[in-house]
Amino acid sequence: MIDSTAKWCAAEGATPAPLSFLMLGQRVHVDCPDPWLRHVVRVNFAAMSTPIEGTCPDLHYCVAKGTRPETISLSCQGRVVRTNADRGDLLFLLEEHITVELQRRRADLFFLHAAAIDWQGIALLLVAESGSGKSTTTWGLLHHAFHYLSDELSPVDLDAMRVLPYPHALCLKRDPPPPYGLPPSAIRWGRTVHLPVDALPGPTVSGPRVLGGVVFVTHRPDLQAPEIRPVARAEASARLYVEALNALAHPNQGLQAVVRISEDLPCYALSSSDLSATCALMCSTVDRMLLRRTKSANLRDRGTREDRAL
Repeated sequence: MIDSTAKWCAAEGATPAPLSFLMLGQRVHVDCPDPWLRHVVRVNFAAMSTPIEGTCPDLHYCVAKGTRPETISLSCQGRVVRTNADRGDLLFLLEEHITVELQRRRADLFFLHAAAIDWQGIALLLVAESGSGKSTTTWGLLHHAFHYLSDELSPVDLDAMRVLPYPHALCLKRDPPPPYGLPPSAIRWGRTVHLPVDALPGPTVSGPRVLGGVVFVTHRPDLQAPEIRPVARAEASARLYVEALNALAHPNQGLQAVVRISEDLPCYALSSSDLSATCALMCSTVDRMLLRRTKSANLRDRGTREDRAL
């Protein structure tokens, strides 16, 4: 059944051409006639923009005026998502619905509530509950030669053990401390700050990256200095499982997936404090981690060559 929101969107001249994005292989269109809301949506997903090309979208959203002043209604595929929502809730509602739909349509991927950054071609997951400092830590690390894959949603291809990028705007709940101040292009949207990808200090990754490690982040402002420690496999598996978004879509209710990640990769627990010191600690830890990874790979290659020689 087509609701009144979709009819409003479809009316001739009611809206400019839809915004078009390609998200994990799914084509997403968003009709949004309000100039400011349209700008916010476009900027938030700018790194995933794609030409319309006349193709039928996999997901088609319409943003319409609500029946009450200063409210909006959101629909998807002609079905109401929310009516008379506050304008400031649009990004939250849109991202929430898209995230659920991507998990349903890409059940082959293992989705984690985690940021993903690239270091010299290797992906690192920053896993944490909301408000634990992973986005602020990500913002800081992007000033230190790390590259951006994702902020809140990390899709993992378990067969290849690779992380796929989902580069929406990086979202902060509070202003970061110096010297990691915000650029003028930052969008203050209600209680959050959104940093478009073209405002990030480092490049945005456009292709999958091999997963090289996991860091569980907890912000500890009471600490004089940040701390980091290796995490045993059992603890890592348990902490990963809590942050899995589509565990039930995978064998053994997702337990097999988190065990595989924790067994195959180095895992650490980071207690962050001062952002500059936290970034320095992370850089030195990742350097050591990649050095061990390179040595292990060289030993495996040498062993394979020796086996062949025999």
